[in-house]
Amino acid sequence: MFGRIARTLWGDLTRDEVKKFSILTAALFFIIGSYWTMRGLKDVFFMKIVGKTYLPYAKMVSLCVIIPLVLFYSKLVDWLEKDKLFYLFCTLYFGAYLLFAFLLTHPTIGLANPDASPSRFLGWFIYVTIESFGSLVVALFWSFVASTTETASAKKGYALILGGAQVGSILGPTMNTKASIIGLPTIVVISGICVAAVMFLIKLYMKSGFGVTVGATGEKKKPTGMVEGLKLLLSRPYLLGILGVATLYEVIGTIMDYQMKFAASDVYKTPEQLAEFFGFFGQCVNVVPLVLALLGTSLIIRKLGLTVGMILFPLALGLLILNVLVNPGLWSLFIAMVGAKGLSYGLNNPCKEIMYIPTSKDVKFKAKSWIDIFGGRSAKSAGSGINAMFTEMSSLLLWGSIISLGIIAIWIPIAFFVGRTNNKLVQENKIIE
Repeated sequence: MFGRIARTLWGDLTRDEVKKFSILTAALFFIIGSYWTMRGLKDVFFMKIVGKTYLPYAKMVSLCVIIPLVLFYSKLVDWLEKDKLFYLFCTLYFGAYLLFAFLLTHPTIGLANPDASPSRFLGWFIYVTIESFGSLVVALFWSFVASTTETASAKKGYALILGGAQVGSILGPTMNTKASIIGLPTIVVISGICVAAVMFLIKLYMKSGFGVTVGATGEKKKPTGMVEGLKLLLSRPYLLGILGVATLYEVIGTIMDYQMKFAASDVYKTPEQLAEFFGFFGQCVNVVPLVLALLGTSLIIRKLGLTVGMILFPLALGLLILNVLVNPGLWSLFIAMVGAKGLSYGLNNPCKEIMYIPTSKDVKFKAKSWIDIFGGRSAKSAGSGINAMFTEMSSLLLWGSIISLGIIAIWIPIAFFVGRTNNKLVQENKIIE
């Protein structure tokens, strides 16, 4: 009975596929678990150390930092094997987390100092570092998976990877709900240990023989340089379409996210209280994609198709925005953000990642890094620019919602184009290169 239900929901996985996707699930479990723990804390640290009114500018600063990071990452793809990239980045972020935990306990640099100021650089440094982790390491993981997985296998296994990862994304914020007991520096150290664990899982994946690049011919290509990904992106309509699908939500999400955080900071005064609220938010926002991953994502993709899956998300997001307009307030924004982020992680992201399978290595690692890292940061900066234009929340709520609905009107036909193009590429056994 269970086997029949499992095959209906996730497809008929082989024994090797179960082992392969189990390792990948564990790796993303630690990546997302650590990220979601620090994602909420970075806002707490920034608002208490720098000040909540500077949050829109923090997004803009992160964009300036991301540009050289994308160039450096693109060059590393030429220099290092894909598993070595994991070892490098995980080591760097593990060290950074340990440093943060130490500095946060300092009496003048850390949280003990109650005077928030834009000149306190620790808040900016923590914010930008965590933002870059979410962009670099998550993008690297999905590029790695896409380069070693066939499309037919991905349609069965991606939902399982996402399901396990969502468990991590729930457990991570759960730690934050106990911030008053555990202590914020201790939580940061635990997050660093989770990052270090990813290295060992990638090593196991490679030793198990799953690290063979899909479609590899054995001919080593000449390195293509740091800006090759940008050239590919600008010259391929399919990749520009993926850019739209991947980043348009970020503009809308940034507007709504700032509204919620601004309202929450007025209600919850201490760092621990604010961390616990964001921890609860993290728990709720990740239950939706977990349920989708276990019961709906794979079913929607296989039965309705990738095109329908990508169009459903902007339609649902439009309804959530309309609800906020009718019922403004902290908890209306909370519900909207839970629904929007839940559907983004549980439905839009798996569909988007499958779009990269019929592409070359340069597209998977270089063009994708520009889309996920630079594109994502640019979209968030655009949303932050809109936030900075309005000093009153009522004005931002009205005009931000109108702008968001206009973006959705553009987003839907782009998603349709990308989905149809992907189907054609798969049927004709072609790739974008």
